[in-house]
Amino acid sequence: MSSTGRVAAIDCGTNSIRLLVAEPGADRRPVEVLRRTTIVRLGQGVDAAGEFHPDALARTFAACDDYAALIAETGGVQQVRFVATSAARDAANSEEFFAGVEQRFGVRPDVITGAEEARLSFTGAVAGLPQAPDPVLVMDIGGGSTELIRGTGGNIEEAESLTMGAVRLRERFLHDDPPTAPQVAEACERVNHLLDHCRVPLEGIATFVGVAGTVTSMAAAELGLPVYERSKVHLSVLGVERVEDVAAEWLSRSVASLREIPSMQPQRAEIISAGALILGEVMKRVRVPLTVSESDILDGIALEMLAEKQ
Repeated sequence: MSSTGRVAAIDCGTNSIRLLVAEPGADRRPVEVLRRTTIVRLGQGVDAAGEFHPDALARTFAACDDYAALIAETGGVQQVRFVATSAARDAANSEEFFAGVEQRFGVRPDVITGAEEARLSFTGAVAGLPQAPDPVLVMDIGGGSTELIRGTGGNIEEAESLTMGAVRLRERFLHDDPPTAPQVAEACERVNHLLDHCRVPLEGIATFVGVAGTVTSMAAAELGLPVYERSKVHLSVLGVERVEDVAAEWLSRSVASLREIPSMQPQRAEIISAGALILGEVMKRVRVPLTVSESDILDGIALEMLAEKQ
């Protein structure tokens, strides 16, 4: 495999930081060379305190050091783009974060808007799908926000980034372990308030696609995987009723019991029930089986970077 024209896309969200090193394939689409995910909880306490916690910055910079070394070892990378999303938009001490990233990668973090986050998520998700009937709804549940994007023919018709994410919901509403019924009810009320005012139509969807950790973790658990396997999760399908049942079950379980799911990342178990709540409430409106995609915002970033090189 040639190393000519490789790019490195880094997506730093509220809960995790992820790396994709890719190179152009025959059709100019990204061909994966290396992919990594590290849960760092950069958004720890940001919703309440309005700034990054020192421990969260330390965890994130440690992951950045690892990624910078991987990029150097892989070789052939001509361009790096570091995209920061919800947590960086909300933090008062973001300059410390920006300086630390620039020191390690030589590029300034690109803090994207919710609209651009939605666009990149849609582009990446659709690129990884076989031909699917329209309209398509892509959902990206993050730590601080959830993107909903509806499109036809590969083009976005409507998109919105909603301030509901797995970390944000857990910290704001689901305080006990497991959460109490009143806490779950309050979280549901918040999610449905945002969905009621969402400009993206959720009815009449033909293809429902989910990306990111909540949906991929649920798919892996439903497949009964002894360890997480990306190739088996990609394009698996979660039924409507099953999504709702699993969401309710996970909300009734402690973090310790969720960690016992063989394919579950231990750190993700802390917030997975909140992500499942969001997924379950969206599913009640869409009522279409969910196709799980491992192609997401990272692939969208890499695709754009490679297109710019043409």
